[in-house]
Amino acid sequence: MPAARSFLNGASSPYSTSRPGSTKPGTPISATSNCSLILRKQLLDLQKYPVDGFSAGLVDDDNILEWQIVIMGPADTLYEGAILKARLIFPPEYPILPPKMIFDSEMWHPNVYSTGDKKGEVCVSILHQPGDDEWGYEDAGERWLPVHTVESVLISVISLLSQDVPDLNSPANVDAAKEVREDFPSYKKKVKRLARRSAEEAYD
Repeated sequence: MPAARSFLNGASSPYSTSRPGSTKPGTPISATSNCSLILRKQLLDLQKYPVDGFSAGLVDDDNILEWQIVIMGPADTLYEGAILKARLIFPPEYPILPPKMIFDSEMWHPNVYSTGDKKGEVCVSILHQPGDDEWGYEDAGERWLPVHTVESVLISVISLLSQDVPDLNSPANVDAAKEVREDFPSYKKKVKRLARRSAEEAYD
């Protein structure tokens, strides 16, 4: 797969911009400053050394805490040919705490919420709060660690989409998980249809 284009220098993007975020009230200036420095370095690194499969940039040049992401559907998967739009939203405490990743493209996957306030949000171990899982599904080492970067997060999400059969443990989308179990051909058909739609909508 060719390297996805970077949108970090103001190049035209199929991604529509959204509203800028804001710093949480009461967040220490030092924490916010450290977060900003780390994110700007990661942004620069991705600009200098693009990674196959995705592009990353800022939704708003004045807001380092919200990034726009475009994932190119991995070859030989149900998402092949897709152009998936998403956002990464970082807390001021990053990298101590993980970002949220939210798909703006419509998704049908057991690990992506499909309704409510969390619609589009990715539920994957690497984005879960650090420490032990109170439900016992994950080891602390599988969850968020400060050594993770935007690149490692996106590679994990692309790996998630590349699975032949999605992980059905503790699904975010119970209906999608049920369809995987009971009617996998129907699940695959729906995912492929949404993948085609994402490509069609990318440049609308």
